[in-house]
Amino acid sequence: MSEGKNDPIYNAHSYHTKVPHKAIMRYILHYTQPGDIVFDGFCGTGMTGVAAQMCGDREVVMSLGYQVKPDGTILQEEMDEDGKKVWRPFSKLGVRRAVLNDLSPAAAFIAYNYNTPIDVAGFQKEARRILKEVEKECGWMYETLHTDGKTKGKINYTVWSDVFICPECAGEVVFWDEAVDKQEGRVRDEFPCPQCAASLTKRNMERAWENTFDPAINEAVRQSKQVPVLINYSYNRKRIEKLPDENDIELIKRIQNAKSQYWFPTESIPKGDKTSEPLRIGITNAHHFYTKRNLITLAAFKSKILAASNRYLSWFTSALSWTGREMRLHLGNYFNGGGGVITSLRGAIYIASLSVETNAIERLALRTRWLGFRQNLSDGNVSIECVSTTNVTTANNSVDYIFLDPPFGANLQYSELNFFMESWLGLLTNNQEEAVENKSQKKSSHEYRQLMSQCFREAHRILKPGRWMTVEFSNTNAAVWNSIQAALTEAGFIVANVSSLDKKKGSFNAVTNATSVKQDLVISAYKPNGGFEERFKKEAQTEEGVWDFVRTHLKYLPVTKRQGPLMLFVPERDPRILFDQMIAFYVRKGYPVPISSQEFQVGLSQRFIERDGMYFLPDQVAEYDRKKMTSGAPQQLSMFVSDEASAIQWLRQLIKEKPQTFSDINPQFMQQLGGWSKNEAQLDLRELLNQNFLCYDGKGPVPEQIHAYLSTNWKELRNLPKDAPALVTKARDRWYVPDPNKAGDLEKLREKALLKEFEEYKEVKKKLKVFRLEAVRAGFKKAWQERDYAVIVAVADKIPNNVLEEDPKLLMWYDQAVTRMGGE
Repeated sequence: MSEGKNDPIYNAHSYHTKVPHKAIMRYILHYTQPGDIVFDGFCGTGMTGVAAQMCGDREVVMSLGYQVKPDGTILQEEMDEDGKKVWRPFSKLGVRRAVLNDLSPAAAFIAYNYNTPIDVAGFQKEARRILKEVEKECGWMYETLHTDGKTKGKINYTVWSDVFICPECAGEVVFWDEAVDKQEGRVRDEFPCPQCAASLTKRNMERAWENTFDPAINEAVRQSKQVPVLINYSYNRKRIEKLPDENDIELIKRIQNAKSQYWFPTESIPKGDKTSEPLRIGITNAHHFYTKRNLITLAAFKSKILAASNRYLSWFTSALSWTGREMRLHLGNYFNGGGGVITSLRGAIYIASLSVETNAIERLALRTRWLGFRQNLSDGNVSIECVSTTNVTTANNSVDYIFLDPPFGANLQYSELNFFMESWLGLLTNNQEEAVENKSQKKSSHEYRQLMSQCFREAHRILKPGRWMTVEFSNTNAAVWNSIQAALTEAGFIVANVSSLDKKKGSFNAVTNATSVKQDLVISAYKPNGGFEERFKKEAQTEEGVWDFVRTHLKYLPVTKRQGPLMLFVPERDPRILFDQMIAFYVRKGYPVPISSQEFQVGLSQRFIERDGMYFLPDQVAEYDRKKMTSGAPQQLSMFVSDEASAIQWLRQLIKEKPQTFSDINPQFMQQLGGWSKNEAQLDLRELLNQNFLCYDGKGPVPEQIHAYLSTNWKELRNLPKDAPALVTKARDRWYVPDPNKAGDLEKLREKALLKEFEEYKEVKKKLKVFRLEAVRAGFKKAWQERDYAVIVAVADKIPNNVLEEDPKLLMWYDQAVTRMGGE
């Protein structure tokens, strides 16, 4: 829902990942009232704090498309029963208070500065003074002779090229000169050696190296060789390009021998998953990440800024990402236009073969314009801590709403990526409790899940009962998704809604199969209210506990989901999803589940109201019916068939809408099997149908499910009795979805077959490569009910790790079994 990436606030300071404050404002306005406390445990740049404060700014709130009444009531546009647009109140204008936390000193520093007011006029005055002083001291390093050979221009940037060694003649090959096709604007796959004309590729050449003495660390260093190949400079208000001449080379040599009178960081770069790239080319210490020219200039800036006010230091850090050697030339844009020519690789510490040295003075000058918003902030609305979210200092049940954008597996290695900024700040991240998957830190998906569980447990502890947490998810890895889901459940949260996030349009879309999702997701989860938790302690061993849970859970679920004008199916209200949620709750609490799947289905239909395959409370169904009148029946989302469970769901969706014969179903089913999991035993379609659905054999009255479909689509079959010959003939051999009462018998037969297969898996001595996942799920559930945790662990050890980690149900049974075994 991120609108506003060109917003001055968003661009004031870069970071590896950032949710725009206006996107977060929508959540805060929805879930809170003025004065409420909002918590963000992975705050990054502190956008949640900015959003909380901006909820009191009428102009900013109205820019989100809302209306604000004089009394502060905020209205949003909705559709009424007649399909007309109306404005309805949903929140109040007013500042919310924020508690922000991050493990990274860099993040906490940026967050502090994003949420602390400054005297902008005073800053601008000091910035102009400092820029003049640094220009006077360091400006000579960014001068180059104009083509007239007399006057001087100001360097905007210098392109540096890797130098390689020809494997045939051992001559030096400058990458820019030989490998770049200047006409096409791209790197050639093959190119000739300038000395011996041998055919070369980047892969078959070794790097050229330089050995120098580094006085900053008093050591000899060996680094990959780069040479300047292009200078872009300004002269007489025009940008001009030139090849480096003798004067430019002499200037660089002079700079290399120059000494800085100011402090700069020299910490050794730690070994890590991302730092291996700079270490590989000889960049071993923090100061190596900058050219000598920019290093001297940055050191001067930092010293002078600190002498003026430490509140201005974020001006310095905001320019760091533009002044290091990670800047690279975007060849396509450079030669063909269409965008910026200077860029960097997000989420990596990578020095390209064509790196760009920017003008550090110019970069600091450009950053002065981004801080204007800070004059509108107030002190006292935001609290910031730099500790691990596994152990925060916030009091129990004290927070009204939580927004989290946590680390996702191995997506971004924050402690490594923040090393260079933190070395300038003089304080590095303690990565012992950093929630990531990282080989260098010996953290697998298991350690990641444990750390995230502890973070979510802390979130659960500090959140008030009955209140909400929003988790943004930005990863396409199914195992990471399941780790997040498992960690949420283990912590005590109940997921009420999962929506995809359209960052361009700023909208939500419903998702059914998040494990194959290709876009960002938003998870809405709640902490059960105290009243239900107290009741459940008394009801847990009875069936009433089940229905109290379902009743309470249904209150939290969205009544409808929309995609533009269309109303969508709400998967969280599907009886199978409700059953899974109920089981997860019971398992986490350590109670046996007092009801079978078929009993649950029957009980649902008796106690709650069904609409379009979803279940509602009485007051909710009225709202659903009203919205359905204006939008039509909900649209089922397309499904991805990869295993037995998704195949059953696909078949259910297919024949619920249109009961069909085997010959009709089979060709459609075969088209769905392209993405079948390699570890999943592939079942015959007839077996799937026989174990999960019913087929009308022409005996007795036509079932209601088939009758409704036929009478709707064939005029001649309307108003006929259910045993009319014409109707029976048309209905014969059609498969249909049974009603809950008859589904129970099918369920028992299927479970018996699954458990028989599971018994075979128990006896197998070797690893299981291909197996029936539904059989493992059924077996784990039965073993849990019988407290036979050892069986769960034993069979889990035979299953490939990726299958276990990518299946939320198996993961739940397994984690709980391991926990229970450890406690016995």
